[in-house]
Amino acid sequence: MHPDLAELLRKRLSIISDLTWRDRDPAAHLEALKQVSVQITDWTETHRSVLDARLRHYLSNASYQKALAHLEEI
Repeated sequence: MHPDLAELLRKRLSIISDLTWRDRDPAAHLEALKQVSVQITDWTETHRSVLDARLRHYLSNASYQKALAHLEEI
């Protein structure tokens, strides 16, 4: 339903799980995590009116794994 949002959420999870990158260059890893989080926030603000209540709730509470699971269910 919102493949661009799902892609951003998957990207965030991928960054979080890349422990080798985190250990090698923590500053760059943190910056990448911040950037994708800003992209998710911007996307959410732009599309808030077309999101169902549950997805809005997950995104507003930064429950990104739950948001991704919800997207994959619908």
